[in-house]
Amino acid sequence: MKFSFPFRITAAAAVLSLCAAFGAMASAQSAAQSTIHPGKTSAPRPEAPPPHTKTPAKKPDSVITAQQAKELFASVDQIMRFDSRDSGLPIKHPVKRKLTTRADVEKYLESKLKNGKDSKRMMRSAIILKKFGLLPQNFDLGPFMVKLLKEQIAGYYDSKTKTVYMLNWIAPKEQKPVLAHELMHALQDQYVNLQKWGNKSLDGISRNVTQDNRHIRVDEDDTARQAVLEGQAMVTYIDYALAPHGISIAQNPDFILNHLSDLTDDTKGSPVMASAPRVLRESLIFPYREGLRFEIELLRDEGKRGAFADTLNNPPSSTYQVMDPAAYESHAKVPVLTLPNVHPLLDRNYRPYDVGVMGELDARMLLQLTTSDSAANRIASHWDGGIYFVAQKKHAANKNSTASVALFYLSHWRNRGAARLFAKNYEAEVLKKYPHSALQSGATTDDHVYTTDQGPVLITISGRYVFVSESFPLNTARKLNFMLLGAQHALAGEETAAYQPAYPDLTGALSDFAQRAGILRTALPPAGAFSYLQDRRSRGIYTDISVESHPWSNECNRQK
Repeated sequence: MKFSFPFRITAAAAVLSLCAAFGAMASAQSAAQSTIHPGKTSAPRPEAPPPHTKTPAKKPDSVITAQQAKELFASVDQIMRFDSRDSGLPIKHPVKRKLTTRADVEKYLESKLKNGKDSKRMMRSAIILKKFGLLPQNFDLGPFMVKLLKEQIAGYYDSKTKTVYMLNWIAPKEQKPVLAHELMHALQDQYVNLQKWGNKSLDGISRNVTQDNRHIRVDEDDTARQAVLEGQAMVTYIDYALAPHGISIAQNPDFILNHLSDLTDDTKGSPVMASAPRVLRESLIFPYREGLRFEIELLRDEGKRGAFADTLNNPPSSTYQVMDPAAYESHAKVPVLTLPNVHPLLDRNYRPYDVGVMGELDARMLLQLTTSDSAANRIASHWDGGIYFVAQKKHAANKNSTASVALFYLSHWRNRGAARLFAKNYEAEVLKKYPHSALQSGATTDDHVYTTDQGPVLITISGRYVFVSESFPLNTARKLNFMLLGAQHALAGEETAAYQPAYPDLTGALSDFAQRAGILRTALPPAGAFSYLQDRRSRGIYTDISVESHPWSNECNRQK
């Protein structure tokens, strides 16, 4: 599913926050160097917060001096040259730079929410996420996103004006690492033109079967591309932080990858992010955490060119490929389902509201509502395709409520066991969403119908397929199930590679909105993360350290 964020927030650091034990090991002498902040890519978007700003007490802003501003402006060219060497992407021309105030940044964020198109996308996303149970019914998404972005601001690159924005209330030593992240976006922009490359989503609502499947073909594309952009920028961000110690990711990618497995969201000092529903945190952090993992594996397997230029030339098209880099490297076919023509059945009483792909990330987040993270990850790894369709009742009394919409969702799994586990967990979530629901008599193992205050819910298992309908009349739901399964069987054995998802994945719109606003503070590694690596390096035990005996790993495990 695609979350509709009018702009994208750079959440790299939020996702990559190292566990508290790691920071505890950091040596005091490197504290200043460890405050590094990445930035976000894509259209105008104020990036997230600086790295070591993890202090709960909020102090009044102190504006940097004219000399500091001059130093900051001069560092842009030097840092961009570093990024170019690190990534292999050429500098085609200098990037414009501008110093901005907190008031201007906050005004920009608020204007994005007031934008008619962005505001409508946000509202639609909120209703759909609430219908799936991923957001609380009383959650006000738009204002919360602006509040969150104000907390997370750290700098941003605007691909529309080709300008990198620096913040006049953050000292140069704290902004330079963020510049390494944001200027990577400038290099990406010069290489592929992010205004065109980074936005494959389709505007408007699909109104016929041809448009439906076109939306599905492009549904996860933007989310996957965001992961590439943020993952590459996180590589240069980390390499810039490690450069003074003579360390880089390319020297020992497996070492860094093993550390990434111990990372956990660190929302200390970010109360707004800490209070966000999990679906928001997961969606915003995904491009940073999974994007970095994806890029490091490519860097290890394909080298610098494969991880940067080649990936920009031929980006992944789904969260499935991002979460499984081997599938991307081997050109494995992306699992994509097709949607039959449901409009003759529905259009008399409903208006099309949304259609898209339920990717592996979305499936994992749905599972996390009712089971442990480890179980959710294990089941989601067997995902093999998913599509959803949402329609709004033409005569709904309140068009801003979940009661005004009905949905169906078809998922495919690699084995029957995974299909049954997913259906079981989805059913558990139905009982939570609709506390007064009741299972109708006559239910079979593979066919359950619940009555709820928003209409019937049908959950059926057919081999490796799970079909869900919420709020459609039961006879309509069964017809939809028959049509959906028939469409998949009709395509069995045929080449469906053309149906590659791109934009409307369930949570992508949220990520898109946030990341165009800048970088998230919580996506940055906490102070002390890099000083620990420096300490290991200074003692000559960086390259040959074993993960099993690594105290950071052990401490992180004890923290969990």
